[in-house]
Amino acid sequence: MPMLRGLTLLLIAQALGEALVRLTHAPLPGPVLGLLLMLAALRWAPLRDTVQPAAEGLLAHLSLLFVPVGVGVMTHLHLIGEFGVRLLLVVVLSTGLGLAVTAWVLRAFLARETRG
Repeated sequence: MPMLRGLTLLLIAQALGEALVRLTHAPLPGPVLGLLLMLAALRWAPLRDTVQPAAEGLLAHLSLLFVPVGVGVMTHLHLIGEFGVRLLLVVVLSTGLGLAVTAWVLRAFLARETRG
């Protein structure tokens, strides 16, 4: 039963995010806004304790979420054969760019923390 309460709260946060995006025409997906709302709400300990069993249950089965991706890759194998080198290049460059931006932001935060 505790996991069901946590899943309900997660779905409510997602629905709230979706509703806010539709009302405000915000330029981001509703689930992302719901995630940000949940992140802010998790500062409240009773809510955190309620959501924790659901989060742990979902994380325990996280690998199942990759099955559809694997099926999609197998379905479009001919496209990977045709565009594989370009896809690999894009993945490597975007990963490197993401790591570089993350390192830059971390350095900025650490520098700000040492000054303040």
